[in-house]
Amino acid sequence: MFQRILIATDGSTLSRKAVASGIALAAQHGADLVALTVVPRYPKAYFDGAMVFAPDDIARIEKQWAVAAEETLAAVATRAKSSGVKVKTVTVSSDLVAESIVAAAKKHKCDLIVMASHGRKGIKRLLLGSETQHVLTHSTLPVLVLR
Repeated sequence: MFQRILIATDGSTLSRKAVASGIALAAQHGADLVALTVVPRYPKAYFDGAMVFAPDDIARIEKQWAVAAEETLAAVATRAKSSGVKVKTVTVSSDLVAESIVAAAKKHKCDLIVMASHGRKGIKRLLLGSETQHVLTHSTLPVLVLR
């Protein structure tokens, strides 16, 4: 049924559960996997909620985030390969997480997006928004949300 599945992950505990389910689904369907993580850029302005750091410090922090993202994707790739699933890893640097997920799914010709719901409720959800909700409302592909 599915030929290529995109799994969006941020390395969190809930996201790792979604990765496991996505890999199992890919193995069941004989589908290829695209493992994606979106690395945000460091906010540089006061109004972005950042403390002011020197440009070298910002570059160091962004590099740490990129290394952590690569480690997360390497773990996904190892797990997928051990399950006999062909996997491609993709890292995107963007502040537009949901848009990056939808764009990557289209670019890699995926027919399903798998991701976790972080389960924010009440005022936190209103204030912080939901990347998962944004993907659900803007994707033309099916989206499997795991909790």
